[in-house]
Amino acid sequence: MADLIVFDCDGVLVDSEILACRIGAAELTRHGFPHRAAEVVERYCGVAESTMSEIVARDWGRPLPEDFWPGFRAHLEVALRAELAPMAHAAEVIATLTPPACVASSSRPERIRLSLELTGLHDLLAPHLFSATMVANGKPAPDLFLLAAARMGVDPADCLVIEDSVAGIRAAVAAAMRPIGFVGGGHATPALAERL
Repeated sequence: MADLIVFDCDGVLVDSEILACRIGAAELTRHGFPHRAAEVVERYCGVAESTMSEIVARDWGRPLPEDFWPGFRAHLEVALRAELAPMAHAAEVIATLTPPACVASSSRPERIRLSLELTGLHDLLAPHLFSATMVANGKPAPDLFLLAAARMGVDPADCLVIEDSVAGIRAAVAAAMRPIGFVGGGHATPALAERL
């Protein structure tokens, strides 16, 4: 079926998007950019911090304040430590895969590592953890998926990508990989499933 399975992390391996979107909406609103969690899911799910910053600045005509991301990360870490759960059966699926697997996530390396450690998935996937901070352009650009394939020594056409965001699906298609839209996360709605 594939020579490499590329998993997104947030919303695919761990049920963190619902937490991140809730906290993102609260932080955006607190800084004068009113959002509801559902809007954060729709507008920013699956993109890197830098991409989200660009979208906010474009749409609001002013940038996020310098303390936005440190505050967001601190609040999110508290929520992850208190509430994060793995997706049901994620460990069993990863453990039984015949082709190798890796993670290609828009999150920062620290968040990927913490999320996978908290949910017991880290040792099943490390050291094959790739972050959007490692490439010039995050999702929906193909850069991250192409990096993962190159580092894993697999042709992009032989990769299967499991993604929960439109940006991730677009990145997989742009990388000439086969995508599967995953809608098992707490943030997934019928509207998201339809868009995927």
